[in-house]
Amino acid sequence: MEMTTLGELFSLQRGYDLTETQRRPGAVPIVGSAGVHGYHDTAKVKGPGVTLGRSGASFGKTTFIREDYWPHNTTIFVTDFKGNEPLFIGYLLESLDFSSLNSGSAQQSLNRNFVYPVPVRKFTLPVQRRIAGILSAYDELMENSQRRIRILEAMARALYREWFVHFLFPGHEKLPRVASPLGDIPKGWEVKTIADLCESVSYGYTASASREEVGPKFLRITDIVPDLIDWAGVPFCEIPEDKAPKYFVQPGDIVVARTGATTGYAKRLNKLHPATVFASYLVRARAKAGVSNRMLGILMESADYKQFITTNLGGAAQPQANAVVLTSMRLVAPPASLAEKFDRLTEPILDEAELLAVKIQNLRRTRDLLLPRLLSGLVALSVPADLS
Repeated sequence: MEMTTLGELFSLQRGYDLTETQRRPGAVPIVGSAGVHGYHDTAKVKGPGVTLGRSGASFGKTTFIREDYWPHNTTIFVTDFKGNEPLFIGYLLESLDFSSLNSGSAQQSLNRNFVYPVPVRKFTLPVQRRIAGILSAYDELMENSQRRIRILEAMARALYREWFVHFLFPGHEKLPRVASPLGDIPKGWEVKTIADLCESVSYGYTASASREEVGPKFLRITDIVPDLIDWAGVPFCEIPEDKAPKYFVQPGDIVVARTGATTGYAKRLNKLHPATVFASYLVRARAKAGVSNRMLGILMESADYKQFITTNLGGAAQPQANAVVLTSMRLVAPPASLAEKFDRLTEPILDEAELLAVKIQNLRRTRDLLLPRLLSGLVALSVPADLS
């Protein structure tokens, strides 16, 4: 096995300062330690490029970017790939653990001179391109599925706004408008709070998460904050059998973060999840019979709901919201027959989005297992003639 060092494969440089006031409107990505975090009108570096998070929570995080970009001073970036495949270099750096290279103290810091001596296996350029092609195929499938999920969710939100915000539901022209605390609304509709539409609103279970596969899954704030719940990454918890039913989540339940920076972040649970209890820093809202949990989920996952919660917390340094605050937002509730019709129309849309989410998680797990095996040479590769 022929070895080399990272310093033989590329050169690194610290990124460039760019304050908020110096930024100008444009389409050039600004790549910070955690990835793209804004845009500017001027590029500092030609793409494709690779950056590494230089400090803080994103220490060592790898970002590959295809277009011209501005590497922020919170990164170090590749200035010269020395004839190597840039995408391969991105995957190579992603596979490495830089935690032992911390040149700082309390605040982690990554020094390029510490990166250069790291030993890695040497691959020819054709093999580099072959490895990059295999891994990027997984990434492209995941990106395509993500785009489809966004389209499907946008369709459901658009129908929600048309029916329940603009009141352009089927048969709307036959119903007169009547006055209400929220303005004129269709006759037969009512102004209610989220709590009014819920069968129950309850706090979660206090326990420690465990990676031991004992008991049900244990849903935490950190599990609902990403766009997709990665059920493979959700830990387990031990809970007495007689207590578990009280804390189980079921399809249609909506869980909401009640503390910290993510207060008011909500997630509606669909059908494809294992037996799961929810943690004490979450509140579970369960819709009444005849109330559309899909309608309620779209509302509580919206930016309007988050803004409502933020406003009602009064700008506390460490936000905390109780169940009363989290379910106090008012809305105009439709008759049960219209809620049922909305469910019939949106169910296949949201079900397909969930199936795509599961597909993404399976692809990601396969890709993450394959990445170190390809880069260690455990997977033998044949290189097509047109790449050799």
